Amino acid sequence: MTPEEFRAAAHELVDWIADYRATLADRPVQAQVEPGEVAGKLPSAPPRSPEPFDAVLKDLDDVVVPGLTLNQHPRYFGWFPSNATLSSVLGDLATSGLGALGITWQSAPALTEVEEVVVEWLRELTGLPATWKGTIHDTASTAALVAMLAARERATGFSETAGGLQAEPAPLTVYTTEQAHSSVVKAVALAGFGSGNLRLVETDPRTRAMVPQSLADAIAKDVAAGNRPAAIVASVGTTGTTAIDPLAEIIPIAREHGIWVHVDAAMAGSALLLPEMRWMVDGLDGADSLSWNPHKWMGTVLDCALFYVADPEHLVRVMSTNPSYLRSTVDGSVTQYKDWGIPLGRRFRALKLWFQLRLDGVAEIQARLRRDLANARWLADQVEAAPGWRVLAPVPLQTVCLRYEPEGMDAEALDEHTLAWADAVNASGAAFVTPSKLDGRWMVRVSIGALPTEHSDVAFVWDVLRRTAEKH
Repeated sequence: MTPEEFRAAAHELVDWIADYRATLADRPVQAQVEPGEVAGKLPSAPPRSPEPFDAVLKDLDDVVVPGLTLNQHPRYFGWFPSNATLSSVLGDLATSGLGALGITWQSAPALTEVEEVVVEWLRELTGLPATWKGTIHDTASTAALVAMLAARERATGFSETAGGLQAEPAPLTVYTTEQAHSSVVKAVALAGFGSGNLRLVETDPRTRAMVPQSLADAIAKDVAAGNRPAAIVASVGTTGTTAIDPLAEIIPIAREHGIWVHVDAAMAGSALLLPEMRWMVDGLDGADSLSWNPHKWMGTVLDCALFYVADPEHLVRVMSTNPSYLRSTVDGSVTQYKDWGIPLGRRFRALKLWFQLRLDGVAEIQARLRRDLANARWLADQVEAAPGWRVLAPVPLQTVCLRYEPEGMDAEALDEHTLAWADAVNASGAAFVTPSKLDGRWMVRVSIGALPTEHSDVAFVWDVLRRTAEKH
């Protein structure tokens, strides 16, 4: 494809994207396909010669879009907000068009320095400690793994340069709660701690947050058994209920034992853009790392996760490699982001943030976040006031956990009923919600935060939930 051919096709594609976004509200929210249906519509072999661009766009319409659950839809209330502002889409297009090779500062100085500036902007905007430094990863899952690797090496005095964990005299233990994201369990396993050394600390039955005394007790038990506590993963906005672990009580316990504290704020970190929500990280000073995903509620197109550390020199020592072919005359005087994470090659992800912040402005993002918080509080009030309906967890953010509980149903029947009406809502295409388990029983999460979701959409989904659940 020549630059001129690209120009023509890109204009068509931008028009197609704009039309797609403009018509989202008229489409079903949940994907309208059966397993294997999309693959069945694709040829078994790639084309040997070029196809016209119109044919590609037609397949986008006829094959791809029906196979998507539309998380940009105004009545998408599933999993978590996974927004893609069109301002950040422009940045992503620029990133791909530039095709910069992000391996060292020398390979793309602007890639490094724009990232440094944008990450610092967001540190200031979220009120994180002034001494912390950050980088951009693909997701908070990768950030959690990097944090666990850094914690491992601090606890072992850099075992990676010696015999590794297999040469350590005692097991290393990690602490979190059952409410933590599944990526934490994966990170602990992949970092070599072993799932058997992960301790799930008790949570408060009302708030679903970690109980500090239970954490202290679990650590004391491990110390007495000859184990070495190495890391705590505290959640600020758990996936299931958006519970917020009390950092001000957790971090002093960690400091007594020299334990690394990683704060996972993957979805909820966006709320830190609001000064009135920074209570969520009261006591953060003394933690070692924090991650959050602008590609969720804030709206930067996937993938874009921020990872901040209190001691970047430690991180670099853990993660750096220095092959001779990457030697540069500026080594030692610039940031080399290859030494801040796992991959060597990196995309110019900072452009997505840079475009979004410049084209939308912080005030617009903050107004949208406040809108979503207010809508969640409204929905929770409606649920609490409706006969037979319950809000099952506090609503500190934008997710409402609810259940309809008709009289006379035992627990098993209630589970079947909950799944049935939730599946009926989703199958209708009118809205999308996600069932999830809490205390071993099914509930429904209504996660508010899609870009175009207004109060009328929240009122609509509440009406749909009531009508569907009460007739099942």
